[in-house]
Amino acid sequence: MVLVPTTLPDVPARPSLAERAAACLAPSPGGLRERKKRARREALVEAAQTLVLERGFDAVTVEDICAEVGVSPRTFFNYFPSKDDAVLGLEDLAVRPEIVAVFVGGGPTGALLDDLEVVVADVLAQQVVTPERMARTLELVQREPHLVTRHVAWVEGHRAELVDMFLARRAVRPFVPDPELLALVVMSLLRASTLEWQQHDREGEPVDHLPTVVGQLRALLQDSRAPDPAAR
Repeated sequence: MVLVPTTLPDVPARPSLAERAAACLAPSPGGLRERKKRARREALVEAAQTLVLERGFDAVTVEDICAEVGVSPRTFFNYFPSKDDAVLGLEDLAVRPEIVAVFVGGGPTGALLDDLEVVVADVLAQQVVTPERMARTLELVQREPHLVTRHVAWVEGHRAELVDMFLARRAVRPFVPDPELLALVVMSLLRASTLEWQQHDREGEPVDHLPTVVGQLRALLQDSRAPDPAAR
């Protein structure tokens, strides 16, 4: 005879995204200095995009962009390696070193998708691309096709960095998915979280919508494992 318990055992709830992020050591640096740097960077991008849309790429110099913002070329190159990067608004998508260290070591939970969510959240928390910026960037790429080459190189560089991070984790805590696939998942989660944010009238920040996107991914994976009634 099989005994069926009258009450279900307690199942530990999955730690929240905030709890998992807190397990990755130090919080993201903030403060007035960081906010000023962010504001200056955004001003440089806005000036670069506005001038190029008005005059054309070849008619705009780094000096022109600096004059609009009131900074020196030396300051400009502290933020961007080239005019192309400023026009595209490209920035480093690098995960903070303390987050990488915990992830590569198999943490913070040991569950790959949960830990991947923490990595993506760290990147999203450091940047916000508004719909207006996105629209301007798309228009600039259409007008100046050579910018596509730089953008592709930027994406490839970050993809390679992500692959290296996943390879390092797999050496410590083996997993099945291909690191190349996981790198693409990260890029997709970044994009999907931003879209979710836009679709909800930019409520909060893109990182606030990441759990919803990951939840949709989990539902898709669970659904794909369920038997297809039509196949019976």
